[in-house]
Amino acid sequence: MDGISRRELCIGLPALAGILGSLTTASGLAKPPEGLPDVSRAFAFDELPVHTSANGGASRAVMAGRLPTGEIIEVHETTLPPGAMPHPPHKHRHSELMMIREGSVEFEMDERRSVVGPGGVLYAASNTMHGLKNVGTTPANYFVIAIGD
Repeated sequence: MDGISRRELCIGLPALAGILGSLTTASGLAKPPEGLPDVSRAFAFDELPVHTSANGGASRAVMAGRLPTGEIIEVHETTLPPGAMPHPPHKHRHSELMMIREGSVEFEMDERRSVVGPGGVLYAASNTMHGLKNVGTTPANYFVIAIGD
């Protein structure tokens, strides 16, 4: 990346949540808080709604909707147990950025694989087959920012 390191990007993610506080509510893995204000705000981790997955993992929805500049965005944080996948490999129209906070994950993209740890950033381009698996011995925690419809 030019101008910002992956570490700075991961540290700045909470600030991004505050900047993007003017979104309208939409459905996600877990439903984001109802009635998001049209002003900047912070999202406390312990106040985010939690959705528990069948694999023992959890997701916390932060926000979803359309930015004032027109982009559609959805932000959530996932905790993935060792050896687990959030879902089978898939593809979709929107693009995704995944920022690894803790743990070690294997990212599969169009039959290529890469293992990344804390501070790593993954990019799943639109309509690209991709999947994620926790290949570490501890839970993996990561943020997802989905952009587009």
